[in-house]
Amino acid sequence: MSMVKESVDVAVPLHTAYNQWTQFEEFPRFMEGVDAVTQLDDRHNHWRTSIGGVSREFDTEIVDQQPDERIAWRTRDGEVDQKGVVTFQRLDDRHTRVNMAIDFRPEGMAEKAGDVMGVVDRRVKGDLKRFKEFIEERGREEGGWRGRISPG
Repeated sequence: MSMVKESVDVAVPLHTAYNQWTQFEEFPRFMEGVDAVTQLDDRHNHWRTSIGGVSREFDTEIVDQQPDERIAWRTRDGEVDQKGVVTFQRLDDRHTRVNMAIDFRPEGMAEKAGDVMGVVDRRVKGDLKRFKEFIEERGREEGGWRGRISPG
């Protein structure tokens, strides 16, 4: 497994950043290579991605979600092997740090080479930068889910 850790500071309150992040179907608006995310229920999402000419579909499960604090997930099928967590840290009343850590298993020679060259790190950093631009330009969230999902 490989790990990527990135963070970005956004100029919105903690609840605004967190609420927007819970709007998974909006991810294609700021995540490169994500074609669509369909929220199946409170815990499960179906993803369609196109990265480096490779299209994939896979399901994820949220395994831990604490409002204004964290969302942790894992993939549920064998095509993509990934788990991760995004955390939200209040810096002050109008600023939030968004931290993302992803463990993933690169498949095939192209993905392994891309991993060694830092392609995934740059993609995650770019996605967080685009999230920052997206939420700061809007200044408010488009919705939010405040439910709690406990591990186990």
